[in-house]
Amino acid sequence: MGTAEDQVVAAALARADALASGDGEQLRSLLHPDFRWTSHLGEQFDRELYVASNITQSLTWNNQSLARIAVIVVGDTAVLRCVVTDRVDHGGGIETFRMPMTQTWVQVEDRWLCLAGHAGPCLTDD
Repeated sequence: MGTAEDQVVAAALARADALASGDGEQLRSLLHPDFRWTSHLGEQFDRELYVASNITQSLTWNNQSLARIAVIVVGDTAVLRCVVTDRVDHGGGIETFRMPMTQTWVQVEDRWLCLAGHAGPCLTDD
C-alpha cells in the first residue's frame, strides 16, 4: 500500500492516465464531489465542468506527465506540487504545455480524492 505520499502520487498518476485515456468515469471517481480547478488560463471548473471540458470531442489528450513531484501530507490532507507536461490536441495537431501544478488531495475512507488544483502559468524551455 505504501506511504500516504506514495498513495497520493499513485492517485495523481491515475488521474493523469484517466485524462490521457479519455475515461470520464475514472476521472470523476478520482475527484472529490466538491472539486474545484483553476486552469492556466484562469478558467474555473467544478467537477462536472472539469470532466466535460477534458473528455470531449474537441479536446483529445495524448498524455500528461508529472515531474519534480513533491508531496506534503498532514493528517487526511495532502498537497502535491510538480511540473506537468500536457500533450493535447484541440483539432489542429498536438500541442505541448509545461507548467507548475498544485493539487490538494483529501483522504476519504481509504481513498485519496483530488479536492482542488491549479496549473500555470505556462513555462518556457529551460
